[in-house]
Amino acid sequence: MKSAHTQNKHLHTDIPRSHKVFFAPYLFIVFHREPPLLSSSTKMSKKKDSVEIEMTTGVSDSDVLRFSPDSDDEDDGRGIFKANKPDVMKDGFAVYLQRATQELFFTNKLNYLLVCVPLAIISNGGGWGDGLTFTFSLIAICPLAERLGFVTEQLAGYTNSTVGGLLNASFGNATEMIVSMYALKAGLLRVVQLSLLGSILSNMLLVLGCAFLFGGMSRKEQYFNAEGVMMNFGLLLLAVMGLSLPAVLHFTHTELHGTASELALSRFSSTILLLIYLAFLYFQLVTHTHLYEDEEDDDDEDEELVLGFWDSIVWLGIFTVFISILSDYLVATIEGASASWDFSVAFISVILLPIVGNAAEHASAVMFAMKNKMDISLGVAVGSSTQIALLVIPFCVIVGWFMDKPMDLNLQMFETATLFTTVITVAFVCQDGRSNWLKGLVLILAYILLSASFFFHKDPALIGRQAASSINEWNEEF
Repeated sequence: MKSAHTQNKHLHTDIPRSHKVFFAPYLFIVFHREPPLLSSSTKMSKKKDSVEIEMTTGVSDSDVLRFSPDSDDEDDGRGIFKANKPDVMKDGFAVYLQRATQELFFTNKLNYLLVCVPLAIISNGGGWGDGLTFTFSLIAICPLAERLGFVTEQLAGYTNSTVGGLLNASFGNATEMIVSMYALKAGLLRVVQLSLLGSILSNMLLVLGCAFLFGGMSRKEQYFNAEGVMMNFGLLLLAVMGLSLPAVLHFTHTELHGTASELALSRFSSTILLLIYLAFLYFQLVTHTHLYEDEEDDDDEDEELVLGFWDSIVWLGIFTVFISILSDYLVATIEGASASWDFSVAFISVILLPIVGNAAEHASAVMFAMKNKMDISLGVAVGSSTQIALLVIPFCVIVGWFMDKPMDLNLQMFETATLFTTVITVAFVCQDGRSNWLKGLVLILAYILLSASFFFHKDPALIGRQAASSINEWNEEF
């Protein structure tokens, strides 16, 4: 949100010799002064983007008020949409269609993986097996999630900074949200917990580690805004508190009403975390935007918009529908894929799902780090983790409440310990506002260590569910 000083930066009390005055008619009323006794003449001419009013008077330069509208100003903070919307149709519909199609499907090599979308649908309908269906669906979600982010940025380009920030915050983790909703509907509550935990771990260790490593290969040190990042870590530690208390209550056997107390505490904590997230959005987008502004070079230009406003909404809906279909396939085949791959469901949920599902986001963080735009890179990694911990996980608990599913925040002791140690480790690494390749290597090795621990980890809840599922299938067959 622009300050009053910034909004009025073009108001001056001096006037050049030409005595030209540029201002909107309504501002003339607001800033009206008693006219001089000398004669004056006014001419008005309408230009393409503004109204030019030329007033010639006989008074001195110091007695005239001048307002100069800047056509490059995007918004005045008063409306939802930008004042000067770009015209993507200026070259004609045919050129627009060609440019939009090229940008949507052929500019990113990751889009070649979109061929897995029909393969996943055919595999599911043709009975190719859970392993192949899960593989095709997992690979296909990667480019779809990246394109969903691209369309969201295009849509945000037509709004002011606050609404654009809300759009990016809402759809930033849309893929994880959709997969979680289908898993909740199927009763795979443990898969929801583990997949969201895995997203936090991969963002904070693998993504941030790769960004530090590759960014530090060409520079001795890189710098970022430590104050804004540490604010995120403060919120992450608060989320860790909310996620760990139900687990501690369970393992100390101090529940007042058994598992009902654990579930009630989880729902209450989720409500508090959602309120904190709303407060954080207001803090980030309204009152303390300077902590999260990107430090870009003066010659950097905004990304050109290639999609129209309504076209962006349509493509947003199309990509969301396909992600929903593939998410349904993932949830339905994850246990079968676990059996065919001889991997535990816990390992697939915590390690494989987040790595492949967030591959596009990971690549963008590394790319920004190599361009020395560390604030953006940190925003992708740490900001996404904060959003999952404060929004996605509590939202799933509340939705499970309405769906009459006992979704809680008890991640179990092993998973809670990994989350706590990860947040503390990354917070210490980032506290000085500096990064180098060694810090990146440390974070990557820490993620490999956690991956190995989950590979050998036995999850009692998932084992019990798989055993029950096998018994039910055996009873249906015989």
